[in-house]
Amino acid sequence: MSAPIDFYFDFSSPYGYFGSLHIEKLATQYGRTVNWHGILLGPAFKLMSTAPLVNTPLKGDYSRRDMERTARFHNIYFKQPDAFPIGTQNAARALLWIQQNDAAKAVTFIHTIYSAYFTENVDISGNATVLRIAGDLGVDTAALGAALEDNAIKEQLKNEVAAALERGVFGSPFTIVDSEAFWGFDRFDQLAAFLKNGKI
Repeated sequence: MSAPIDFYFDFSSPYGYFGSLHIEKLATQYGRTVNWHGILLGPAFKLMSTAPLVNTPLKGDYSRRDMERTARFHNIYFKQPDAFPIGTQNAARALLWIQQNDAAKAVTFIHTIYSAYFTENVDISGNATVLRIAGDLGVDTAALGAALEDNAIKEQLKNEVAAALERGVFGSPFTIVDSEAFWGFDRFDQLAAFLKNGKI
């Protein structure tokens, strides 16, 4: 089995959502697995002295239109949330805990959280919402709730984000495979070509 694909994403990223719906199929097609990394883009924006795309002059209006157009082009159901962008540290911390304690539910949690935000207009920033969604999947919400209040999981997420920055991750989705990096859902064709040929 070849090395896995590292897939980095922020739960507040529409393009990360789009990519999350395609990355597993792409990995399977080329005999790979996926390592899912839920991160926060805030530290990357701070490091680059930039802002979220929709809050950037000129790019903001374009990006909102492009998100909807991209969803239509790829036949992905997408609804721009009322609250956007949002803080996603609670969802990212929850994912870390689930990956470590109930790994079989981790990918389903990712898809469910993304779907709640980008198809049902559910604000996923709060602990209560994250716990409700996790509970619907059969996750032990008492244990998860306690973990989300513990500094240990907060430090783990900080370390995950720091490790991502060390690898050059600055956006969502950001995919690294065989030391080759691809930023954005619009680079998935190049990613597929690389997986097929080992080069571009």
